Amino acid sequence: MTACVPTSTDHSSSATDASQFQRPHSPPTGGGPRRRFRIAGADLSASIAVFLIALPLSLGIALATGAPLQAGLVAAAVGGLVAGRFGGAPLQVSGPAAGLTVVTAELIQRYGWRTTCAITVLAGLCQLVLATVRVARSALAVSPAIVHGMLAGIGVTIALSQLHIVLGGSPESSAVDNVRVLPAQLANLHGPAVLVSALTVAVLLSWPHLPGRTGRIARKVPGALVAVTAAAVLTVLTGMNVPRVDLPSWSSHALPGLPEGPVLGIAAAVLTVTLVTSVQSLLSAVAVDKLVAARKDPPTDVQRANLDRELAGQGAANIVSGALGGLPVAGVAVRSVANVTAGAVSRHSTMMHGLWIVLAALFLVPAIDLIPLPALAALVMVVGFQMLSITHIRSASRHREMLVYAVTVAGVALLGVLEGVALGIAMAVSVALHRLAKTHITTATTADGAHHIQVRGQLTFLAVPRLSRALNQVPEGAAVVVELDGSFMDHAAYETLQYWQDAHTARGGQVEITGRSGNRFTGPAAGAGESAGTGPHGAHSTHTCCRPWTPWRNHHCDHRAETPSPAAPGRGGRSGGQLATGLSAFQRNTAPLVREELARLAREGQTPSQLFITCADSRLVTSMITSSGPGDLFTVRNVGNLVPPPGAESADDSVGAAIEYAVDVLKVQSITICGHSGCGAMQALLNSPADTPPDEDRTPLRRWLRHAVPSLDRMRSKKHSWARISGRLPADAVEQLCLTNVVQQLEHLHAHEAVRRRLDEGTLELHGMYFHVGEAQAYLLQDGIRIGETDAVFDRVGPVEDPEAEGSLEESHA
Repeated sequence: MTACVPTSTDHSSSATDASQFQRPHSPPTGGGPRRRFRIAGADLSASIAVFLIALPLSLGIALATGAPLQAGLVAAAVGGLVAGRFGGAPLQVSGPAAGLTVVTAELIQRYGWRTTCAITVLAGLCQLVLATVRVARSALAVSPAIVHGMLAGIGVTIALSQLHIVLGGSPESSAVDNVRVLPAQLANLHGPAVLVSALTVAVLLSWPHLPGRTGRIARKVPGALVAVTAAAVLTVLTGMNVPRVDLPSWSSHALPGLPEGPVLGIAAAVLTVTLVTSVQSLLSAVAVDKLVAARKDPPTDVQRANLDRELAGQGAANIVSGALGGLPVAGVAVRSVANVTAGAVSRHSTMMHGLWIVLAALFLVPAIDLIPLPALAALVMVVGFQMLSITHIRSASRHREMLVYAVTVAGVALLGVLEGVALGIAMAVSVALHRLAKTHITTATTADGAHHIQVRGQLTFLAVPRLSRALNQVPEGAAVVVELDGSFMDHAAYETLQYWQDAHTARGGQVEITGRSGNRFTGPAAGAGESAGTGPHGAHSTHTCCRPWTPWRNHHCDHRAETPSPAAPGRGGRSGGQLATGLSAFQRNTAPLVREELARLAREGQTPSQLFITCADSRLVTSMITSSGPGDLFTVRNVGNLVPPPGAESADDSVGAAIEYAVDVLKVQSITICGHSGCGAMQALLNSPADTPPDEDRTPLRRWLRHAVPSLDRMRSKKHSWARISGRLPADAVEQLCLTNVVQQLEHLHAHEAVRRRLDEGTLELHGMYFHVGEAQAYLLQDGIRIGETDAVFDRVGPVEDPEAEGSLEESHA
């Protein structure tokens, strides 16, 4: 049975419904009046919040690099106006980034300011070329440990250099020199500079933690602006003798000149700026997507980041910024987070923040000149320390990449950004090769004389000599079990094992090759990535023919799964033999692994986290698509994943009983209704005559499908827009009805008293899900569903396998 119900497909009926597929609520395809330009109030307020953060940070970063202070304002304005307009991440804010401080400072010291501007222009051109050949996705292949290590190394370098300005001195040219002269600087403190810096740091760190209602109101003003303003007020009122910002006339602003220096040096500088700005911008865009998706009420019209377009936008911004004498531009996490948190809904907020920067640079110069330089240095120093994130360190340690992280940090701090990243990549490759070559092969002999060879780890050509030695030690004619506990086997290892198996069998021996069994079942508390047996090659795989190196195809790998088991004679034909074979494989391979966990569940009882209501279709394997194990899901399956509302005519109490038991007794935290593509129940509903009297629904199937009639009415109603799936309309009426049915059944859930009570208490969540069988792709309904909601949008979950698929760039990093 390959569908929810066996039914014939009436193509003529589908063709008849084609006219109804064009919805009056669909957006016009063209020719209509153009929409007027409007700016949302949320964008206006968000732009002001970002502007108040960007102004002091831009000046501080310019100060830290040794560039003219106007260069920071130019980069901030261009990042907002150019990258904001042409970039592919609507809510990302671009400008001068702290991650570029070390690179830019080194370029200015080596080549001068005018040549640095030219290098920025050339880096922007390189970014445009990279965007044209569509390589933005490749930047995401860099290990997060390397990226976080690069940022941490840059942060350490920034903090050490700005610490000297905070103490009233001048920074040295390298992190090592800054550490070396730090004792002498501590012995010769400049009191006013230290006082101003201490006030700035104190306000900056304490501002987010102000208590009470007053604190919540005050925190709407950015802490960076408050800290710098407090320092400026202190210096003005006390008349302290500290250096201040001095913005010269724009008429004397330095513009780029022709690059002067060795060709290889200039090329390396362009490559460094291109690499750092591109990687930081793309990773920041990915982070912004996650922040937008995590908002309580995410704007439905904000598209996910188009990474190639974002790279092109950053390239255009760097060309303009360099040509106007500005710093290099990149996507900035701090300002982007502020933009999303402030409620921005479109790219207008980013562009307006750039406009406010321009107006401030033209009309607020007297106020900007009151800012003390030690306050800006303290601000950038704190940002540098914050780049050394404890969260990133824990993540690297948890994923066993601490060595890669540490090498990258040390390389960036001691040698430079490009050298440090190269060392990090080399270390990451070395670690990967070490793990790939780390294979343990053990042999043992059981009491009955059978030989057992266990291979733990990846079986590559590097392990072939040890594998051959272990296999050749088996006596001729002996019974052997070869257990492969790994997820990869290359061609050399496969041929070695296959050749030995054929030779050993020809000499009268017996060989059984089983899949992985060394991974212990970790229980419901484990993460999806740790749970054995949830996938086709996990410990739950009940057919030993499904070896780790072969694709999973409905458990029919070879003829052994199709014939009756010789160990179970007389138990029926083909299907009975297949069942017996599966049970035997479970008892032999899987039961020893899960027995301990199932015994615990038997003692403690079940505590599932969610109720999962889905279709009875045989192609939906709930444990596989949800990466769950025993005790995780309380599952209800029926034809069409229907939830009859209480009191409905010819209602089925079994579904209502399961809901009541799951909600009131098991105390599940969520309920998920999962529909799927090609649902036979929905096809049968579409093919049913619309005027069939209720008394003619004499078969159990027809009576049951009457509970899905509200879904059909909802789809045909003009009060509801059609559901969208990953930004597109459904492919046909069947798919539309499958999606609409999920939404309608969620509304039926609200009618159940137990569900409504838990929803009012805030202790239960409802989720809608759609599984496309042919694509093996899951989609989640945005934010569940609310009574009376008109729009339903299903978003793709997980990576996209086809890089050429429409929208894959936007969705591959979800």
